[in-house]
Amino acid sequence: MMITTLLAAEGLAQLGCGIGAGIATIGAGLGIGKIGGSAMDAIARQPEATSKIQTNMILTAAFVEGCALFAIAACAFLIK
Repeated sequence: MMITTLLAAEGLAQLGCGIGAGIATIGAGLGIGKIGGSAMDAIARQPEATSKIQTNMILTAAFVEGCALFAIAACAFLIK
């Protein structure tokens, strides 16, 4: 009985880590999509500022992706 309880608790912990990693990935995808859409709107309004907007878009997307990567790494470390 006790081994079953421990295995169930470990399984639930791994499930929670997997769900957390999935939520982090979905959040990053939505955030990067919003960044790209907003950048395209800004470029459509001011085509002469394309290079500045594109640079800021890439930097912001990289920061969002970095946060998602840290969240996924934290979930992976919690499984072990």
